[in-house]
Amino acid sequence: MALGIADRTGTDPVPGSAAEAQPVTDAPLIFFTSASGYTGRFAEKLDTAAGRIPLHTSAPTLLAQRPYVLLLPTYGGTAAQPGAAAAGAVPKQVIKFLNDEHNRSLIRGVIGAGNTNFGESYCLAADIVAAKCKVPVLYRFELMGTSEDVAKVNEGLEEFWTHQSQKPA
Repeated sequence: MALGIADRTGTDPVPGSAAEAQPVTDAPLIFFTSASGYTGRFAEKLDTAAGRIPLHTSAPTLLAQRPYVLLLPTYGGTAAQPGAAAAGAVPKQVIKFLNDEHNRSLIRGVIGAGNTNFGESYCLAADIVAAKCKVPVLYRFELMGTSEDVAKVNEGLEEFWTHQSQKPA
């Protein structure tokens, strides 16, 4: 049973409006989903609460309140040269979220969504974020994932957080 999306209230405030305050989450999973919603639909299937990074970069960014795993898609694009990072692979909204030093300090792992049609760029955003933040890529899945992907991520997250709680402070 999915616990749902932690910071969703049904409607998003108008970006830049006075009613829009900085959203916060204490969810152990934080995700970004584009307008297609593929990554969001995957997050909704998981047995863990999840906070959503706002769709619009003009909106206040989400503020993490505890250590989390980041779930993100890779945007299309091709590497300029073999082995080079594809320009624009990491969504701008995720970059904005991670540019907040507090948010960046709490990331513990990354799960990547991608499309195998991207070839070498498959789940490249997860690889880029993991390298820059010095955390592991925990899992990769294609598009919206399969029921097997959901089961593996649920099991993996439970094991990951158990292991994390056993680390000395």
